[in-house]
Amino acid sequence: MAPSDNTQPSPSTSTQLIALVNQAREGNRSAFTQLADKFHGDIFRTVYYRIRSQVDAEDITQDVFLKAFQKVSSVKDATKFRSWLYSITMNRIRDFQRKKRFRSLFKKEDHNIESEPVEAAGAEQPEALEQVLKKDFWRQVGLILERLPKMEREVFLLRFFDQLSIKEIAGVLKKNDSTIKTHLYRALAKFRKEPAMRRLLTEVVQ
Repeated sequence: MAPSDNTQPSPSTSTQLIALVNQAREGNRSAFTQLADKFHGDIFRTVYYRIRSQVDAEDITQDVFLKAFQKVSSVKDATKFRSWLYSITMNRIRDFQRKKRFRSLFKKEDHNIESEPVEAAGAEQPEALEQVLKKDFWRQVGLILERLPKMEREVFLLRFFDQLSIKEIAGVLKKNDSTIKTHLYRALAKFRKEPAMRRLLTEVVQ
């Protein structure tokens, strides 16, 4: 069965979002603040899941919105604001990971750049996120994801963890829809080989 692509905002939410983006593009700080408030939790979760450090995730999230504020006037299509914001986020995550790998070559034990264990996340971590990350299911998912090729892993995370549509993922990763679907098919096929995952994935993609 083909991966579904039904992650769509309600008409009222979509209309309001477009209005805020258009206002922000024109320099309205209040409109951008509302956009930041709306997406802050999603962006933080996206960053935190990939780097597993609350402090670094908070810093990166702030950087993402600072960059977005500086560049929002360049958004040509307000309906694509979400994928545009996630593109900034993924680029910032990749920058962080590259710098982390580089620093690790010179300092084997650097507590400032080591990823914190999920269980050690601070009290300010969103409760829902903490509960999800502690579940055995997500530990199993993480083990499987580690074995996936980079593109398949990222497409899977953006689709099922970040809840982006196929079209939004294509915008984030600068690929066409067909390419994204192909990577998603491959990732799902590998997950289905794991008995514990089959039932859940069958329900998710229907």
